[in-house]
Amino acid sequence: KLIHHLPFSPRILDFGTGSGCLLISTLREISNSHGFGVDKNIAALRVAAANARNLNVAARAQWIASDWDKALTGSFDLIISNPPYIRREVLPTLEKTVLEYDPPLALDGGEDGLDAYRQLIPAATRLLQYGGIALFEIGFDQGEDVQKLVQSPLRCRDVIKDIAGRNRLVFLEKPA
Repeated sequence: KLIHHLPFSPRILDFGTGSGCLLISTLREISNSHGFGVDKNIAALRVAAANARNLNVAARAQWIASDWDKALTGSFDLIISNPPYIRREVLPTLEKTVLEYDPPLALDGGEDGLDAYRQLIPAATRLLQYGGIALFEIGFDQGEDVQKLVQSPLRCRDVIKDIAGRNRLVFLEKPA
């Protein structure tokens, strides 16, 4: 329902793609889409490519080694990301299973947990097509702080709650 106004064949960008799960799921959900997964971890991109092959979307996915938007040009209709957003001081308190499963690079959002958004929001402002949307996962207490980082012509349309009723996603748009 969030993506009903996208064009027929949307171009999708997934920042910090990791295993590719967000991009691959989105490509499977929007059958006429094409996507680009960006990550600076080459090993993660290999895993993402293998996952795309296994889930039959490899022909519609490209994988780009880059630090956020540094290697990107063009425009996208949908930008998605589950960036690192955990405050550095909180990292040692996470469950051991989280720390063993996810690499620190995928978790550490800096001192205030907002480092990734300071790069993603300007990148989305530059790369998002007019009429496009961006969906970024956030920590449950980061909705207001992330909204304060949004700059024109981008605007925050909503902060969406997860199944537990906690803020989990910022819904940004670049009005047409």
